[in-house]
Amino acid sequence: MDNVTTAECLTLDFGPFETVHRWQRMPECDEFVGARRSKHTVVAYKDAIYVFGGDNGSRMLNDLLRFDVKEKSWGRAFATGTPPAPRYHHSAVVHDASMFVFGGYTGDIHSNSNLTNKNDLFEYRFLTGQWTEWKFIGVTPVARSAHGAAVYDNKLWIFAGYDGNARLNDMWTISLLPGDTRIWEKVAQSGDCPPTCCNFPVAVARESMFVFSGQSGAKITNSLFQFHFRERRWTRISTEHILRGAPPPPARRYGHTMVSFDRHLYVFGGAADSTLPNDLHCYDLDTQTWNIVLPSADSQVPSGRLFHAAAVIGEAMFIFGGTVDNNVRSGETYRFQFSSYPKCTLHDDFGRLLNARLFCDVEFVVGEGETKIPAHIAMVAARSQFLRARIRQAHEKREKHLEEVLGSADVPVKDLPLLEVKLKDAVPEAFEMVLNYIYTDRIDPTKRFEDTSNSRFDDPLNNGIVLLMMDVYRLAVQFNMKRLEQLCVHYLEATISHANVLEALHNAAHLKLYFIKEFCLSFIVKESNYNQIVMSQEFETLDQPLMVEIIRRRQVPQTRNFSKQYESGTGTTLEQDMEAFLISIGKEFCDIILMLDGVPIPAHKAVLAARCSYFEGMFRSFMPENNIVNIQIGEMIPSAESFASLMRYIYYADVSMPPEDSLYLFTAPVFYGFTNNRLQAFCKQNLEMNVTFENVIQILEAADRMQASDIKKYALNLIVHHFSKVARLPRLKQLSRELLLDILEALADKHSEARTCQDMTNDC
Repeated sequence: MDNVTTAECLTLDFGPFETVHRWQRMPECDEFVGARRSKHTVVAYKDAIYVFGGDNGSRMLNDLLRFDVKEKSWGRAFATGTPPAPRYHHSAVVHDASMFVFGGYTGDIHSNSNLTNKNDLFEYRFLTGQWTEWKFIGVTPVARSAHGAAVYDNKLWIFAGYDGNARLNDMWTISLLPGDTRIWEKVAQSGDCPPTCCNFPVAVARESMFVFSGQSGAKITNSLFQFHFRERRWTRISTEHILRGAPPPPARRYGHTMVSFDRHLYVFGGAADSTLPNDLHCYDLDTQTWNIVLPSADSQVPSGRLFHAAAVIGEAMFIFGGTVDNNVRSGETYRFQFSSYPKCTLHDDFGRLLNARLFCDVEFVVGEGETKIPAHIAMVAARSQFLRARIRQAHEKREKHLEEVLGSADVPVKDLPLLEVKLKDAVPEAFEMVLNYIYTDRIDPTKRFEDTSNSRFDDPLNNGIVLLMMDVYRLAVQFNMKRLEQLCVHYLEATISHANVLEALHNAAHLKLYFIKEFCLSFIVKESNYNQIVMSQEFETLDQPLMVEIIRRRQVPQTRNFSKQYESGTGTTLEQDMEAFLISIGKEFCDIILMLDGVPIPAHKAVLAARCSYFEGMFRSFMPENNIVNIQIGEMIPSAESFASLMRYIYYADVSMPPEDSLYLFTAPVFYGFTNNRLQAFCKQNLEMNVTFENVIQILEAADRMQASDIKKYALNLIVHHFSKVARLPRLKQLSRELLLDILEALADKHSEARTCQDMTNDC
């Protein structure tokens, strides 16, 4: 009963829907309504965006424009009172039913006179159209432009900017609540504060303000900074040390926009190293990864631009104006449709399986000390050909042992001892890190390396971590894990420095890691490094053969570029390995049979338990002795095709499937207990957008089998509407007699309605 209630958290709606990740050009603002512009602001209120100020290339503006996103029409917003003076590089935010405009640059840019920064604050009330200038008590922020502004806890927060002489990084706040004293407070910031900067965007999400890049002089970076409002503390979000093959962050830039939606930050445009890119970058706050959002096939992608402005209404972002090529002001408006799918939990689910050590069926005996590390055959065999062979050998050895002791290797699964695989030449902690990569496709060295007091080393440049990562690299080579090997090389190239290169060289020579050894030698003999390293105390204690090699290398340097051996995209991801494991490689390692309508489907307990709480509970409590589990979704047995789609999702998070499979699986996430309803969200979108006359018969069959009356009725209506096309489909001849009668009845009802309408027309 609970399952049914929970399943209704997502309901199906049929109708016209926007394609996700689609850019769409909106009607342009006519010149008689408002000029093309840049350096303006855009805010969202209800179903409209409001554009204020900016410059048109020859003069500053202070008009207020309104774009109705439903009507797709531009107009001038109703306004009374005295508006702010014409300006650009100001800020604008919304609180309750008001827009607040702070600061900016004013004056006559045509005659280059009376140019000055401002620190005034104006309120525009959307309901009355009234402009009001605020008056303050006490000290005020220094006048500025090109700053950041945000609203949090009923307060306006102003950060950084340019005061006419220098870039700033101070912060001020003031209450926006009616009745509160209008006093500015200078915020005492702590933590890793961004450098002084201007022309950057800010976005508010999760009790924090985020700042990305901007103009910072020589200190310009592509770092993402997070300001925690409650603690008034900055954090630079650093993920460079994590080995996972994630895309790099966007190039450093200024004049770009950033908005928040769901769990993501979206960065568009700006000037990046003298170019105007038009890629849309997305930062996932959960996984802390950047990605480029690929536009849908039918997109009208805006050209690159800077000093444009953006706002979010509903599930869409609207971008207006900006400076495009050749310093031309734009009057274009674009709409981008977000996607709001729950995050993929494949890596997290397998990571929890590893940490919980439940259902382990193999034990690795590692190093001279024979440290025992439990794991799961399915996960290890899927990721490493070397370890897969070692597991086969251990399995054969166990069978031989059982035959010698018991006279037969046919022993019940529950009575079998753990499979034992010995790895004498591995370092236990390095192997643990490789295991973490096997399950999650990532390694954070700072979280895995601990000293005897169990204190965490936060510094990824720590010598101990660098040496440990060389052991990880050695195992990656031995286990034939090309992608991990590549990630280790990139990590070591980034972290080997003057302080640790000699120790790294010694370790590489000892472990016979020739690639790393060559990299260390090349680093040492560089003109900018050589004298400092050779004159160090560490060099005096270096092994003599390595000293000689360094001196000879300095005399006759090699020209080989060692990074070229590792090209981008080397190796396979977790998803690719699990796909191959499900389709072919994993057959010999299956340890459970799923029975679907009398058809056996071999599977792997560890994978099922990691992804579904239904199977985890079953394997913990009442695992059938014959290792056979009958499959259904509630009271319904899914089709073979839809269950294959479900298995693809369980093993490697694939969400591509025909709409009829989506119908079968719509309630599967609830029944099987997935971590979130990501699969259900994709099923919902697939059904709502992809039911056509070409596949409607399959949908009708699935709806009838599931007793989904609403969807069956929708399918029948679609068949009737497109009957001339549906009637020619070969699949129609394969329909059951009952469903053919349902179609005839729907056609008759439609004909009867048409006759009734005709009779009423004749009577009139």
